[in-house]
Amino acid sequence: MPLVATAVIAYAAGLALGFGGVVHLATAAGAVLAIAGVVRRDARLLALALLGAAGWLVARSASRDEARCARRRGEISAVFPDALAPGAFVRGETRSIAGIACTASITVAVRRGSARAGAEALVLGSVSETRGRLFVRAASVRAGRHRDALVSFRARLGRGLDQAFGSNAALARALLIADTRSLDPAVRDRYAAAGLVHMLSISGLHVAIIALAVELLCRAARLSPRAASMTTMALVALYVAVIGAPAPAVRSAVMLGVTALSRLGQRNTSPWASLAIGGGAPLVSPRTVHDLGWQLSVLGMAGLVASGALARRWIGKEQGSWRGQVAAALLASIVASLVTGPLVAWHFGRLSLVAPLANLVAAPLVAVLQPTLFLALVFTPLPSVERFVADAASPMLWALDVVATSAARVPYASVDVSPSLVAAGMASVCAIALIVACVARHAGRSLVVGVGSLAAMAWLPLAPVRIRGVELHVIDVGQGDAVALRTPRGRWILVDAGRAWRGGDAGRATVIPYVRRHGGSVAAFVLSHPHADHAGGAATLLRALRPDVFWDGAYVGTSETYRDALGAAAANGIPWERVRPGSRRVVDEVELEFLAPDSAWSRALADPNEASVVVRARYGAVRFLLVGDAEREEERWLLARDSLALRAEVLKVGHHGSSTSTTARFLRAVQPTIALVSVGAGNTYGHPSAQVLASLAAQGATVLRTDRLGSIVVRTDGRTLEIQARGERWASSRASEPR
Repeated sequence: MPLVATAVIAYAAGLALGFGGVVHLATAAGAVLAIAGVVRRDARLLALALLGAAGWLVARSASRDEARCARRRGEISAVFPDALAPGAFVRGETRSIAGIACTASITVAVRRGSARAGAEALVLGSVSETRGRLFVRAASVRAGRHRDALVSFRARLGRGLDQAFGSNAALARALLIADTRSLDPAVRDRYAAAGLVHMLSISGLHVAIIALAVELLCRAARLSPRAASMTTMALVALYVAVIGAPAPAVRSAVMLGVTALSRLGQRNTSPWASLAIGGGAPLVSPRTVHDLGWQLSVLGMAGLVASGALARRWIGKEQGSWRGQVAAALLASIVASLVTGPLVAWHFGRLSLVAPLANLVAAPLVAVLQPTLFLALVFTPLPSVERFVADAASPMLWALDVVATSAARVPYASVDVSPSLVAAGMASVCAIALIVACVARHAGRSLVVGVGSLAAMAWLPLAPVRIRGVELHVIDVGQGDAVALRTPRGRWILVDAGRAWRGGDAGRATVIPYVRRHGGSVAAFVLSHPHADHAGGAATLLRALRPDVFWDGAYVGTSETYRDALGAAAANGIPWERVRPGSRRVVDEVELEFLAPDSAWSRALADPNEASVVVRARYGAVRFLLVGDAEREEERWLLARDSLALRAEVLKVGHHGSSTSTTARFLRAVQPTIALVSVGAGNTYGHPSAQVLASLAAQGATVLRTDRLGSIVVRTDGRTLEIQARGERWASSRASEPR
């Protein structure tokens, strides 16, 4: 491996350790390299130690600057890729704070005001800071005088793609302008299971395909090789700039540029050196080292380069035949999938076993699809032409999704793994071992290390689990509810299990894999009411996870899913208990108080929603209120019985945000700072109601929705709250003293 590649690896490792605040490991690694360099009189080892130390210092300096910027108070000037309106929850970048230039990531929960996408937004509100990122709750927004031309242009491109592609717009946005915000989380999960998640964002593959198509057009136009290469590089650079210069696209563009310049200069260059230069270029922005797209892009390309070395040894001269080419393509797909698999497992909680074959089938589709999509982007100023090209691309988008869906449905298509810190270490060891095994002449030891790492990752969910504080997980099950409360001992209290459909249910498809991925046993299962969007996966969940107890409101009506759940509990020896208002249970320091339903109240009800189990969980000074699908009448009953018992910092909003729930009086009694809405993307019910969102914003609550953010986690140490969604974390508020 060339020295330039080793140097970039050392610098990137230093950045990663620096942002992680890992002092002892960084010091030990640097000391080992330095001592080895002195003992062996090898200046290269000393240089690597210095580069690693430089990366660590750059990361620590950047972290201090971000924290200093985030601690400033005053009016915040920021730019957002989406429009701001009451109830919105949007991420963006600051430009200044209190008139002083300052760049930091910012997330805003809007209470009042509005601003256009790409325009300057002036923000005031309750500000907190986590890891150098700002979180503004109950924000007041007004439009500023300036705008970011590129962000505004991308927003216009996005609106054009929405009009041209219709129902395929989310996928087209992801593949063309690196905008994955509107992707249904279920689509991400499906592509992750199929091993195709890297295709849902602009990656090196996409840019390389576009570059090849442009160069072929230039050659067809009779341009000289030099002119064709220069034109291609210019257009690729322009395209990468327009889409916001995502790290994978920058990596690919720089690699293409290095290769083109080497070809024009008639000089050979090592693919490892090209990868090092391309992968190192985005590190001008140090935080890129933690960007998933950059990590997947660099590791995937490393796998492809390593597979080339392996193919030369295994296939040899046969690579020229069609059989050899197919074998080389399959080998490249296998190696790249295995190398990136641990990283996907860390971020998505699963390891795809069908990824090599799925990529082999999907790659030709993308090779034709990507230039077609790019052509649609070029014709954005001509809507009729853009729609024509979009119609031509639609069958290919459909075919790509069919490949992902079919691959994800293969039995044992993916293996669930635990995304813990230990799993991250095992993933790193595994990826390195696989690359070394491909390029080394004697690969036995490396393969043993890699297989051992994968085995350890698969075993981790079975290991004992203990966490700090308490976590509330609102699991994204589409149009339904599945809430999981995790105790300090790592055990779960599950509330509802999502919906059922012909041939499956959310318990099997989502909840059970989610719990097993995080590890820990199930202490209790609570069924809020027998509607299928809450009880659909209950029977499957009870059979698979075997909770210690099944708590239920015992609504007098019956349903097929409810009967199945009761039957599963009886067949598996799970004790069943009916909950009553005022009854309390303590599970691993978490106090549960059941507030409803009352049997005398629910006996005369015709709607199971009004007999939902309402439970308040308390840990320290923090309270979580879970209300199932409780509607106005049950809210009135709760208010009349004991309005003070409803006070909670975190509210799981009733009935998916329907206008039949969450009345003004009820909200005033609860006074939530965080409101969680479990709702399906594009549902036909119109959930959540705009009126409810406005009421929550007026109350000062931060509204988080599963249709926008996927699964949401709220953590607490008993006093403070932290939110995690879409791989990011924000500190929220400090709880008041319990009453």
